[in-house]
Amino acid sequence: MAKEDRISFTLKCSVCGEENYITSKNRKHNANRLEVNKYCPRCNKKTLHVEKKK
Repeated sequence: MAKEDRISFTLKCSVCGEENYITSKNRKHNANRLEVNKYCPRCNKKTLHVEKKK
């Protein structure tokens, strides 16, 4: 598998809009936007984080 298949992106809190995490994914296997529950230090709780639009 080539390194070019992975892309880096930022996860953004859907509640407050804070950009908290930087991660990567394989473009071939995950074409949809990523949504995960992560801890947001600004909201002080776990919230839904979505892939930020570029």
